[in-house]
Amino acid sequence: MKVKMILPALTEAESPFWRPIKYSLFPPLGLATLAAYLLPGDEIDLQDQHVEKLKLDDDPDLVVIQVYITNAYRAYAIADHYRAKGAYVILGGLHVTSLPFEAMPHADTIFTGPGEDTFPKFLSDFRNGHPQKMYRSSIRTLEKIPPIRRDLIKRSLYLVPNSIVVTRGCPHHCSFCYKDAFFEGGKTFYTQQVDDALAEIDRLPGRHLYFLDDHLLGNATFATSLFDGMKGMNRVFQGAATVDSILRGNLVEKAAEAGLRSLFVGFETFSPQNLKQSNKKQNLEKDYSKAVNRLHDLGVMINGSFVFGLDDDDKDVFKRTVDWGVQNAITTSTYHVLTPYPSTELFNNMESQGRILTKNWDLYDTRKVVYKTIGLTARELEDGYWWAYKEFYSWSNIFNGSMRHPSNAHKLKHFCYAGGWKKFEPVWNFLIKTKNLNETLPLLEGVLTKINQKRKDQNPDLFNLQKSALQNQLYEKA
Repeated sequence: MKVKMILPALTEAESPFWRPIKYSLFPPLGLATLAAYLLPGDEIDLQDQHVEKLKLDDDPDLVVIQVYITNAYRAYAIADHYRAKGAYVILGGLHVTSLPFEAMPHADTIFTGPGEDTFPKFLSDFRNGHPQKMYRSSIRTLEKIPPIRRDLIKRSLYLVPNSIVVTRGCPHHCSFCYKDAFFEGGKTFYTQQVDDALAEIDRLPGRHLYFLDDHLLGNATFATSLFDGMKGMNRVFQGAATVDSILRGNLVEKAAEAGLRSLFVGFETFSPQNLKQSNKKQNLEKDYSKAVNRLHDLGVMINGSFVFGLDDDDKDVFKRTVDWGVQNAITTSTYHVLTPYPSTELFNNMESQGRILTKNWDLYDTRKVVYKTIGLTARELEDGYWWAYKEFYSWSNIFNGSMRHPSNAHKLKHFCYAGGWKKFEPVWNFLIKTKNLNETLPLLEGVLTKINQKRKDQNPDLFNLQKSALQNQLYEKA
């Protein structure tokens, strides 16, 4: 059987603000995970439109398309194209789960929720000639799932090809979270067996790992065993966690010992009222600066996530947020315009209040205002969003943020990482177009080198040694 698996590019790919490096960082694993359930004799072509041009002149028997909100219209067009050619088309993913009846006219079969239990059932029904129109996830487990088909991933097209997911979902239920609806109807957070996760890590070549889990520290028992097992593997990794999990116990120390070097942290807002509106209870009455200092003391860089446009925000929120990030030496910041995704609590509340302005899903990209705002006009919100990015990543603020670290080595790491992420877009684009992006991975690993806080203060030559090592790698890549 010929199987085509497609991740259509998000609408942002056609925007003048499109940053190819952002979507060339790591391979998404959803389709490669499902591919593991196909038979050894099946002919499989997996394409990620973010990093390659889609081939649409083929004739597969089965087409599997993963749908997000801002690739929905593109996904439907691709699905219609293949159905017209006689292929059997199935659609699944976050957007299909949120709006199944919107997706249904474009597919022969749709899937809602995770596919580890439903996709094998579909394949059996399909081969026997009796596939269902809809499959709903009901069993939530990662036990005994087959290894991801990493052989289908075009590793050379990504900066960090070793992406990995060892959990599903999140233990928290923020009102604006798109993924909360995806896991409705069963467990909303569950993990792999630790031995299975370690075996998957052991399969991956090189040193660097990128955990795509929504909350890597979400299950303390699992995470503790995972990090204990990773000691001695000589890995460096990046992941995501909450403020609460950073402050609680010694789990983040175990993560750092196992190789954690960079963490995505959802600060979102400084307003208690906004936190309550978002049902972000895990951030209420938490000391953000204490969490930041704890990570910095471990030599872990921080990518802070912030949302603008919550009802308690005013015109000063942008400057306050940027200033706090610089003063607290946040390495990188990710900003979002509040976006009420369909089927979320936020969307349902706003729709009942008559605040939803449009259901053109192409606009739901966290850059545009799609609802009636309170406290800020739509223009003020969008302008403030762009101002925050420009201001935080100005050379002066990159320098000021880096200089707030106590050690020279951490100052250098901050400056190289923040500057490299935002200030060298033409270089990234050149590397992507010439298919040399993956060649810069050793440079990233060099930037992620562990910083020993005590040793660096006692040894002033460490800064010069790390600086020389980074410069050498830069010269080699040039």
